[in-house]
Amino acid sequence: MQQQKRQPEIVEGNLPVFVFPTELIFYADDQSTHKQVLTLYNPYEFALKFKVLCTTPNKYVVVDAAGAVKPQCCVDIVIRHRDVRACHYGVIDKFRLQVSEQSQRKALGRKEVIATLLPSSKEQQQKEEEEKRIKEHLTESVFFEQTLCQPETRSASSGPSLLTVFLGIVCIGALMLPTLGEVESLVPLYLHLSVNQKLVAAYVLGLITMVILRT
Repeated sequence: MQQQKRQPEIVEGNLPVFVFPTELIFYADDQSTHKQVLTLYNPYEFALKFKVLCTTPNKYVVVDAAGAVKPQCCVDIVIRHRDVRACHYGVIDKFRLQVSEQSQRKALGRKEVIATLLPSSKEQQQKEEEEKRIKEHLTESVFFEQTLCQPETRSASSGPSLLTVFLGIVCIGALMLPTLGEVESLVPLYLHLSVNQKLVAAYVLGLITMVILRT
């Protein structure tokens, strides 16, 4: 009777798999991040077997790539990055955790975890802080514009603020500047922008366009 109650859940590939975290980020300049830990949880009333697969197994060492998890327990899976080179920066690899019941061979469920190698943790933190400052500044300017542009009558409509127009011009100018790596350019090298900086400028320009269209 117990197997009949559990049978509807044990359908191949449909069993939810609980893994934390769902993304691994390795930093080349920080050796402490070259070793990451995945935690696999088993909230079910029966034991699970697990197996860890990878799209690029030559770049990683997985300690205990296969094993078992007792009911309502968890297990830590250690993953080490062993090929930290510049050619791998930004490349997205994938790990797949497959689970099955101990008495069966078919995979009951699977979960994918992405892994990325970045050159520097400081650069990533600076980029995130810069994007956050830009978004906060834009949010404040939009709020300021909305509070001041409340018309007393619907007959008169006000245009975008000077700050919004200025930010739009700056973003357009940033997108027109050459990208890092372009050799044939008359613009000085210090005015060359990276791809990420241009993506931020394009994102901000899109938000400004939406603000202008709403006014």
